[in-house]
Amino acid sequence: MEDKNLLREAERVLKVEADALLALIGGLDDGFLKTVRMIDECKGRVVITGMGKSGLVGKKIAATFSSVGVPSLFLHPAEAIHGDLGMVMRNDVVLAISNSGETEELIAIMPHLKRFNVQLAVMSGNCSSTLCRAADAIINISVKEEACPMGIVPTASSTAALAMGDALAVVLIKKRGFREEDFASLHPGGSLGKKLLITVKDLMICGKDMPCVSQDAPMSGVIVEMSSKRLGMTLVADGSGMLQGVITDGDLRRAIERHGKELFDMKAGEMMSKNPKFIQAEELAARALAIMEAHSITALAVLDAAGRGAGVIHIHDILKKGIA
Repeated sequence: MEDKNLLREAERVLKVEADALLALIGGLDDGFLKTVRMIDECKGRVVITGMGKSGLVGKKIAATFSSVGVPSLFLHPAEAIHGDLGMVMRNDVVLAISNSGETEELIAIMPHLKRFNVQLAVMSGNCSSTLCRAADAIINISVKEEACPMGIVPTASSTAALAMGDALAVVLIKKRGFREEDFASLHPGGSLGKKLLITVKDLMICGKDMPCVSQDAPMSGVIVEMSSKRLGMTLVADGSGMLQGVITDGDLRRAIERHGKELFDMKAGEMMSKNPKFIQAEELAARALAIMEAHSITALAVLDAAGRGAGVIHIHDILKKGIA
C-alpha cells in the first residue's frame, strides 16, 4: 500500500471518529443530566466498570474523576465475581460501560450490585439492551460505524465513550465550582501543583540572610552588604523597617559611570531606586516570576502587610522548584 493511500486511510479514520463525536451532541438528554445528578449527590464513590476496551476507557474516566475531586475507582467485572465486589459500598454510584449492553461479565454482577443499594448508570450504544433495562440512568453513546474497515474493532465507539466520560467530568467541574487551586491540591507533585501551591513565603530569603541597609548607610556599607548576601541587590529601609527603595548591581554600575569616586561620599537613600517592584509574602511564587520576567529583573522585594521589608525572592530559587 502506497504512502499516499496510508495517509488517506488515516484521514478516513479520523473523520469517522470526529463525526461520531459530533453525532453524540444531538443525543444528549435527561439520561446524561440524571447521571450528573447521581454522581454529584453520591455519598460514596463512583465505581466504573467495563470489559476489554470499555474497561480501559473506564480506567481513564475513573482517573479523570478522581483528579477533579470525584472519588472514583475502577472495578474489573471478571474479578468482581471472584472477590472484588468487596470494593463496592452502599451509597456508591456504578457507571457501567458497554457498547453492546450485553457484556456477560457485567450482566453477571448486576444482581449482586443491586444488593448494595447502589444506583446504576449505563453508558451504551444499545439503549434497549439488558444492561440498560437495569439502569437508573442511560447515556447513549451509539455510533454510526466503527473506523475499523471490518467494522468490529472498537474504535469510534471507544472514542465516543472516552469523550462522554470527559463531558461528565467537565460538567461536574462546573457544577461543583472546582477551581485551579482545588486541582493543584490533588496534584502536589505536578508542575501545576507547584505553580498554585508554592508561595513567595516558601521561597523568600529573610532574616539575617536578607540584604537590607538603612537610608543613611554609606555606599561602602551598601557594597559590603550586597557582596556578602550575593543576591545582586539590597533593600533600603527606614528606621521602622518600611521599604524605601532598592539598590541593584545595575544601579551601582550606572552610579559609578555618572559619579566616579564621588559615589563613596553618597548615602544609600541618595542613589536607591525609589518605588521598586515588590510582592506580598502570601502571593504565589508563580506571580513573582511573572513580575520579574515582565520587568527583566532577577530579584524582588517581599513586603509584609504593613509595608515593611520581609525578604527577597530570587528568580533562581523559583526556577529550581520547577515553576516556569
